[in-house]
Amino acid sequence: MLNHANSLKAYDEAKKVIPGGVDSPVRAFLSVGGTPPFIAEGKGAYITDIDGNKYLDFVQSWGPLIFGHCDKTIERAVIKAVKKGLSFGAPTCVETRLAAKIRQIFPYVERLRFVSSGTEAVMSAIRLARGHTQKDDIVKFKGCYHGHSDSLLVQAGSGATTFGSPSSPGVPEDIVKHTLLAVYNDLASVEKCFEESENIACVLLEPIAGNMGLVPANEEFLQGLRDLCTKHKAVLIFDEVMSGFRASLRGAQGFTKVKPDMVTFGKVIGGGMPVGAFGGRGEIMSKLSPEGPVYQAGTLSGNPVAMSAGLASLKSIQKDYKLYDKLTLLAKMLTEGLKTAADEHKIPLQVCVRGSMFGFFFNDKKVKNFDDALKSDTKRFAAFHRGMLERGFYFACSQFETGFVCAAMNEKMIKKTIKAAREVFKELSK
Repeated sequence: MLNHANSLKAYDEAKKVIPGGVDSPVRAFLSVGGTPPFIAEGKGAYITDIDGNKYLDFVQSWGPLIFGHCDKTIERAVIKAVKKGLSFGAPTCVETRLAAKIRQIFPYVERLRFVSSGTEAVMSAIRLARGHTQKDDIVKFKGCYHGHSDSLLVQAGSGATTFGSPSSPGVPEDIVKHTLLAVYNDLASVEKCFEESENIACVLLEPIAGNMGLVPANEEFLQGLRDLCTKHKAVLIFDEVMSGFRASLRGAQGFTKVKPDMVTFGKVIGGGMPVGAFGGRGEIMSKLSPEGPVYQAGTLSGNPVAMSAGLASLKSIQKDYKLYDKLTLLAKMLTEGLKTAADEHKIPLQVCVRGSMFGFFFNDKKVKNFDDALKSDTKRFAAFHRGMLERGFYFACSQFETGFVCAAMNEKMIKKTIKAAREVFKELSK
């Protein structure tokens, strides 16, 4: 058994000054049990906690670190930027260079604006879509997480689709009454939304959902959304905060021909620094202040250190034309190995890969939406998580999160992971 004495002490101290002892709820390990390791440092594919335990990291800061921890190129870019100043609250050329780089890779994103988080990016995109269409309602999908802004913290009522009700105290019903809920990969539920409301400004989804576990949208569903939005003059928004530059160089566009009107980014475009962005067709983006009437602002938006990290990250991605082939191979090797090991012990396991993103469910049926995901065996997942953590493998601490491989990983690491998983599955089958 690993020693966690220092993390236990650190967690107790943190809870005295931070609600729950963490600054983002999932980090508390409540769904898997035990004490979260407090991390001291990361190098390449590994992280080390304050007790000296070393883990192969399949979280990678929840996605941003496609090259692993302390990538030298990104590190140099950050240090160079820091020496010139941490923040100016004024325009810098590096913002333009990063925006141009993103537009080069995503041509339909004619213009974009940087913010400081994925939550802020999605919140701003929705406001802009409402301002552009002069409509108030939005459609989102059960299981797709788009940050913690009020309009998006809703839960489903009865039936396939319903107007939302708040899923958190502090969220007024008057706000979320404009949020309609639909079922992922179920076009009929979206059609019902449009039948119920003529006031829909936008349809918002993760084209590769990563917050109910990894659940990709199918092509027919995406094309149906595109057709519905065009017919009803609503804005189709792809939330690629997680999948952008992670699933492929072009995010979901590496897997679908369907193009949205707007897209949100985050994670990889910051290289590990807090960054978000939203962009889209010029006609829509021109409505944004100071050109147009839709107001949005941020003191630290376009922070030069974060912009420099993101630009270095994207440049490195473009230099390695085999990067995604390598990452896909590793992710498939991992998930196929987990599936085989689970089958050996008659444990039902569903697996999925999109580029460097992977997911697995302790479920006997394929997962196509959030209701399917909720039928997974979360107790078995928690036991698996604890077993792997004790063997030095750090997976996302929830059944409903996505995992990530990084360029610092290799086949030897994956084989060790599968070997450990086989041991854990054997214990779970008893």
